Amino acid sequence: MSGVLAEHVALVTGGGQGIGRGVSHALAKAGAAVAVVGRTESKCVAVVDELTALGARAIAVKCDVTKREDVDAAVSRTVEELGGLDILVNNAQSSNQGALVDVTVEDIELSWNSGAMATFFAMQAAFPHLKASANPCIVNFGSTTAIEGNKGFGAYAMAKEAIRGLSRVAAREWGPHGIRVNIIVPNALSPAMEEFRDANPERFERMQKAVPLGRVGDPETDIGGAVVALADKNLTYMSGQTLMLTGGA
Repeated sequence: MSGVLAEHVALVTGGGQGIGRGVSHALAKAGAAVAVVGRTESKCVAVVDELTALGARAIAVKCDVTKREDVDAAVSRTVEELGGLDILVNNAQSSNQGALVDVTVEDIELSWNSGAMATFFAMQAAFPHLKASANPCIVNFGSTTAIEGNKGFGAYAMAKEAIRGLSRVAAREWGPHGIRVNIIVPNALSPAMEEFRDANPERFERMQKAVPLGRVGDPETDIGGAVVALADKNLTYMSGQTLMLTGGA
């Protein structure tokens, strides 16, 4: 496909649903070939079917991002089948909510391994391929719940703020290789947000009205559009930054 990211190859973790699906669509429509990576293969295949119907090149890659060997294999397959790697999007994340006094080691390990460690694994695996790219870009994901310290998100906040710290270090260490590393903090219809909306429509409407722009972000046009902008050649001097996509909230 033609577009600003034609001849680029992207890998999106957690690409089978929610924000990951939206980002995959945005990248594909901008011309990139996309590896849709996720734990549930059927979801990734469904997204790949959507992308190929648009005329994009895409592959579905089953991967448990908490396992380093899976992540290494996903990166290798992406490079082998799509011809390289220019854009890495670390979106996958699992977590349990609960009051801090009740958080278990298992809760922390779930958030930590699926978020901070998974991001670290993918970045290390992708590094040699990104270094060889003419326009390398990494986009990682943070969270307002971590920045604001929202109640009930202790384990999740630990992982998300670790990702932001890791991203800033990588921006400094890998900048000499031309690799840009930025963080997006989204307010968008993730699967968790959709569940909340369906279970609590009145609370969701109040929350949405509290956003200055009056709506929750769209995974493809708002969040995916920002990923495309960060990966495009017009923002090659931005690195180590946190981009707040929260509608002004």
